[in-house]
Amino acid sequence: MGNCYACLGVVNSEDKNTAAKKKRRKKGRKELKPNPFSQDQRPPAPIRVLKDVVPLCRTRISDKYILGRELGRGEFGITYLCTDRETKEALACKSISKRKLRTAVDIEDVRREVAIMSSLPDHPNIVRLRATYEDNEAVHLVMELCEGGELFDRIVARGHYSERAAANVARTVAEVVRMCHEHGVMHRDLKPENFLYANKRENAALKAIDFGLSIFFRPGERFSEIVGSPYYMAPEVLKRNYGPEVDIWSAGVILYILLCGVPPFWAESEQGVAQAILRGMIDFKRDPWPRVSESAKTLVRQMLEPDPKKRLTAQQVLDHSWIQNAKKAPNVPLGDIVRTRLKQFSVMNRFKKKAMRVIAEHLSVEEVEVIRDMFKLMDTDNNGKITFEELKAGLKKVGSQLAEPEMKLLMEVADVDGNGTLDYGEFVTVTIHLQKMENDEYIRRAFMFFDRDGSGYIEMDELREGLADDSGETDAEILNDIIREVDTDKDGRISYEEFVAMMKTGTDWRKASRQYSRERFKSLSINLMKDGSLIMGNEAEGQITVVEAKRDTS
Repeated sequence: MGNCYACLGVVNSEDKNTAAKKKRRKKGRKELKPNPFSQDQRPPAPIRVLKDVVPLCRTRISDKYILGRELGRGEFGITYLCTDRETKEALACKSISKRKLRTAVDIEDVRREVAIMSSLPDHPNIVRLRATYEDNEAVHLVMELCEGGELFDRIVARGHYSERAAANVARTVAEVVRMCHEHGVMHRDLKPENFLYANKRENAALKAIDFGLSIFFRPGERFSEIVGSPYYMAPEVLKRNYGPEVDIWSAGVILYILLCGVPPFWAESEQGVAQAILRGMIDFKRDPWPRVSESAKTLVRQMLEPDPKKRLTAQQVLDHSWIQNAKKAPNVPLGDIVRTRLKQFSVMNRFKKKAMRVIAEHLSVEEVEVIRDMFKLMDTDNNGKITFEELKAGLKKVGSQLAEPEMKLLMEVADVDGNGTLDYGEFVTVTIHLQKMENDEYIRRAFMFFDRDGSGYIEMDELREGLADDSGETDAEILNDIIREVDTDKDGRISYEEFVAMMKTGTDWRKASRQYSRERFKSLSINLMKDGSLIMGNEAEGQITVVEAKRDTS
């Protein structure tokens, strides 16, 4: 369970991995003790979630803090703006509902997360847990408020982005890893969206804010759980035999992205991502790599070393000449290509999301009734939300032939807020995807919403007007980015064919890293053969792949 929270103007990423983690843990255990708090009656006061974990404040949270507006929401809790009554300091309070902690494992997740945050000393690059409270209804974690935005968003907002700037960020990430390892903590989920700036000032500190998948470790201890986000997983995680070295690999992936704008190991499917990671071929030829210093490339190679025994430690990364001489690193812009790549995820997702909403809003009465009936059928506990288990059971009831991996992917794509359940609006999206849009009537409806003059093309002004319906005026640069990305024939406008192609393309790598379920990797079986090749199978999809253990870093 993550403690990542949405700050002012920052999309909430709290508990993004919670649902997948819960399923992952359930799969490995035959029986789970029920959580005493999840029963219908009021939870008994004597039972504490944070018992013997950290010192609890004996007063009520409302005696010390004023809880303000909601900043973010996850499956287990809600994060509020929190103001100290005496000092007026703005903080963030994550309130975790005890009734939503359904098993003893869920309770243990909260305990471990709090224990880890409490064990780490004050550090300028790690979000600080300020206080913990517990009452009959919830556990309250009061933390620093980071309102400066996500790492990538800050990069995109800057007009000038250079290798020197990337070196400064890489040093911060390595320092976080060093601090964690020094105190016996393995992070296991390092990725760009888990780093927020403390405030909006240019020199604001960059802080790691999510320890939901972190775990304590002893020297030499090995782990086998497949956890984390797929694009940042080390090869030994996929092989289910790893230690703290995985954090350096993830930091190396972040550095690669910082320098060129895309991850080093990318594919359209989870098996393709795993295959790319295991092959370990790193591309240093695409733009802007020819302009990047050899010292930076060397550090990336050493951090993405497939053998964890040969991989650099966090201290060795900090001691590397490129990091040590960050002030002397080239300050020449890496080019618009990097900023454009980093920005693609946000502008394209916004366009697609609006188009899907238009489709949902223009369904016929008959279609709405069918979808509503399906929703009620699947929502067996009548709480207005559909879990994955309810979706799976419901799809079987209506005769769907979808395999479970496809159902999970469908759930991930539709679960826009990442809380592990589908509300009615998100379920509409699932229904539309189930029909696979083979009847292009749905897409045409969305296209016509933007093509307001009926010319057969979405012009710049029409795109601006269509997107302004939700959030007012849209920045001209963002509009240009959308046109540039979708307009494949480069005539300055979006045709119906180009719009269809956009709507039918898969999820981009950045969105996938936010909403991906590690459960997709659970069915992968990987075996190392004597000839150095890897046999990788996926029982759920009936696929077997031979991966040659060759490495090319040219």
